[in-house]
Amino acid sequence: MQRWIEELARWMGRLIPDAITASVFMMTALFGAALALGNPPGVILEAWYRGLWMLLPFTMQMTLIIVLGGVVGMAPAFRKGVAVLAELPRTTGQVVAGVVLVNASLSYLSWGLGTALSPIIAICFARAAERKGIAVDFLFLLAAGGAAVAAWQFGLSASAPLLVASPGHFLESMVGVLPLAKTIWTPASILQEVLYVGAVIAAGRLLMPSQRRPLSMFPEAAKVAEQAPAAPAAPASFSERLEHHSFAALLVCASAAAWLYVHFVTLERGADINSLNAIFLFLSFLLHRSVHRVTKALQQAILSCWPVVVIYHLYAGLAGLIQYTNVGERFAGLLAQIATPLTFPLLAALSGAVVSVFVPSSGGQWAIQGFVTAKAAMTLGVSVPRGLLALSVGDHVGNLLTPFWYMVAAGIARVSFREFIGYGMIFAVLWFTIGVAVFTFAPC
Repeated sequence: MQRWIEELARWMGRLIPDAITASVFMMTALFGAALALGNPPGVILEAWYRGLWMLLPFTMQMTLIIVLGGVVGMAPAFRKGVAVLAELPRTTGQVVAGVVLVNASLSYLSWGLGTALSPIIAICFARAAERKGIAVDFLFLLAAGGAAVAAWQFGLSASAPLLVASPGHFLESMVGVLPLAKTIWTPASILQEVLYVGAVIAAGRLLMPSQRRPLSMFPEAAKVAEQAPAAPAAPASFSERLEHHSFAALLVCASAAAWLYVHFVTLERGADINSLNAIFLFLSFLLHRSVHRVTKALQQAILSCWPVVVIYHLYAGLAGLIQYTNVGERFAGLLAQIATPLTFPLLAALSGAVVSVFVPSSGGQWAIQGFVTAKAAMTLGVSVPRGLLALSVGDHVGNLLTPFWYMVAAGIARVSFREFIGYGMIFAVLWFTIGVAVFTFAPC
């Protein structure tokens, strides 16, 4: 089985193009589908152009999540905390369990935390394991840690559940406001998280390649574990003393903390991407304690966000072709027509998996498929939350299979995404199989 997994990973690494090339082929396929469904060429081009720039704010938000998450990850306090946890495992299985549990816990709190810090955690655990003589395969460990990030889908930053829990959402007239108790806190959602995390730990231990590649085989990745802003030189001028002093950093911390208090306590608003970035900003200045240290950390962390800056717009163009032509609705509607109450979760997950290949945003996917999914669920007598949660299962299949998020993780870890993307198929199968079973039969 291990040899088969290794061959599969190498085969997928050779077969799957990078995210930019993949987006070009996807665009061509969608243009053809839109033409076949009767959309005029001018409408198709306008849909692509509208989509191309519709994620500009979201792209910057994503860039900040990755960069500020990297800044937090370079803080001495964070590194010491991860180092302490990395020293606990005594066996290969314990190393895998440690990486998966830490990443799943962070991702449950926020998908941004998991996305930005997962590669750093895998590197730190792999480094400690190699020093202690524990044999682990770094690339497989990196993939297993990334797979654990799926916990965010039914966590506190779940896009679609947070959206339908907000008054005034675009489907409120149809389904009302759905509290989180009916989505991410149902028995089915909790069961999905527990079973999947356990399955990732088991797969990470049992299917790890027999020929282990330690972290030292990847010198650029090893440097990430050692990265920390260099000790600053003694400030010579008044302006340099201001940059090195903690006063300015504390002012930013105080301002961010005050806003967060007003946002969450006074106004009783929920978590969103902007509030998450505000938390990252607060932690960045709090943990580094000076503008100078934050600036030095930013200069290193900015290297990790390059996949997002352009690629996200190319994927947004694909989302525009689906959203502003009849391609997305026709596809989802076809699946809804052939569904039964028993097969509806499976078909919803399948449709979500296909669309997630083209749409890199979970909130965007719900905007495209939410109406059809909710309408089909109500027609079949299935609860809308069950349809939403099954669609979320499919949504993350795309994250586990397509190169976009692997390129983000690879940029942080400084390895080639082709070296570990093949392992994603293992975890995609686990996620999809467990999710369909849970949201078909468990109460939600």
